[in-house]
Amino acid sequence: MSKIATAFGLTDALKALGIKDINEGTSTGSTNFSSGEIIESYSPVDGALIGKVKTTSKADYEKVMTTATSAFKTWRQKPAPLRGEVVRQFGEKLRELKEPLGKLVSYEMGKSYQEGLGEVQEMIDICDFAVGLSRQLHGLTMHSERPGHRMYEQYHPLGVVGIISAFNFPVAVWAWNTALAWICGDVCIWKPSEKTPLCGVACQNIAAEVFKANGLPEGISCLINGDYKVGEMMTHDGRIPLVSATGSIRMGKIVAQAVAARLGKSLLELGGNNAIIVTPDADIKMTVIGAVFGAVGTAGQRCTSTRRLIIHDSIYDKVKDAVVAAYGQLRIGNPLDENNHVGPLIDTEAVSHYSKALKKVVQEGGKLIVEGGLLTGEGYESGCYVKPAIAEATNDFEIVQHETFAPVLYLLKYSGEVENAIALQNGVVQGLSSAIMTKNLREAEKFLSQNGSDCGIANVNIGTSGAEIGGAFGGEKETGGGRESGSDAWKIYMRRQTNTINYTTELPLAQGIKFDL
Repeated sequence: MSKIATAFGLTDALKALGIKDINEGTSTGSTNFSSGEIIESYSPVDGALIGKVKTTSKADYEKVMTTATSAFKTWRQKPAPLRGEVVRQFGEKLRELKEPLGKLVSYEMGKSYQEGLGEVQEMIDICDFAVGLSRQLHGLTMHSERPGHRMYEQYHPLGVVGIISAFNFPVAVWAWNTALAWICGDVCIWKPSEKTPLCGVACQNIAAEVFKANGLPEGISCLINGDYKVGEMMTHDGRIPLVSATGSIRMGKIVAQAVAARLGKSLLELGGNNAIIVTPDADIKMTVIGAVFGAVGTAGQRCTSTRRLIIHDSIYDKVKDAVVAAYGQLRIGNPLDENNHVGPLIDTEAVSHYSKALKKVVQEGGKLIVEGGLLTGEGYESGCYVKPAIAEATNDFEIVQHETFAPVLYLLKYSGEVENAIALQNGVVQGLSSAIMTKNLREAEKFLSQNGSDCGIANVNIGTSGAEIGGAFGGEKETGGGRESGSDAWKIYMRRQTNTINYTTELPLAQGIKFDL
């Protein structure tokens, strides 16, 4: 264990989370087994090896599916409020282990410790939400056109839910899905990112302990590890009616095609190219805080990170100067040190994408007003630390149209009315998060209207980054159309059934059709 990890207390954290050896890459609960190749997990914080897990082989996967499908038969029979009680206990266990799990998230992914703790808090919050939901899985009752008939609809569990998550939120996105799926009576198979496998092992250990304590069978929560080939086992498996996948647009299109080919359902949370519109009536101080955190928080590796700042020409220079000045105050370094604002990218491959984006924007005619670059020397030995960069550009640049998962912010200029800014905001293929900074009620309402932002999330006077679990999270267009977390997102994890009951002695047909025998 490295000096940084030791000082951070990671050894004790791993022990508290039950992470012991490399044989925990595949799990159906209390039973851990794997026969595949080894994945090594290195921290982007200092480049040190944290641990190893074995990947899931085809034979391992079949064991998981057998166990999961068997467990579903038991779990779906439990009343939803009882399932809610188990999820409540899971949430309480997360409260007990918030500090060690937050430390692992921070060290394995590279986000700040505060963000690591915040991610575990999201898990706790969705458990609380799900517990209440366990008594509200309601359908509708409607009037029948036929006398003496009653109609209603109800929801039933789907079965085995497959979850594929990304490295940037290595535990929260899984919890968003699994807490709701469990409440609905489903069982889950999770493939975490191969870049953060130990976070997956830790979560599985916590869940397995809770299910075992309640005398429930293995298979309600299952873990598989590996690269895209392991994910393909789920996407092509007709025994899995729903696959929830979080990641790039490219990955999402592959998943969607594979699942659709077998007429399954997919829940997709894909890329974002999020913008903040800054109107002449904006609060500049508020704008700077929202834009800078949105652009550099988690080193720009959130799907909701701010990529574009669309500024009215009358205040462009004022806003630009304020944002550039704020960037001059950023402290980049070890994210476990709470004095730092920006930590590392996930790996050197991400650094390469970042570097290519900076070259590309200049080649297309843009101007770097805050130059980026790789940081080297003491404290930056992992090779994953870069400087947040700002470039002046236009919306039609090819690089601006794409999502670069790194701290690169593009400043765009608009003139005239707010509708022109909205057109720029909508002028990309992604449709996840958006925001407007204005004290003008008319501008705010136009932004939120049917002719306004085309994103799944539209905010007024807050940034694009960050979301509360009470609202449905997701985006439109090539962001995939999926919704997770709050509101009525639970419905995707269930199958809807319409029921009609005839309590008369006759059999009238709908639409007045006559069929006499």
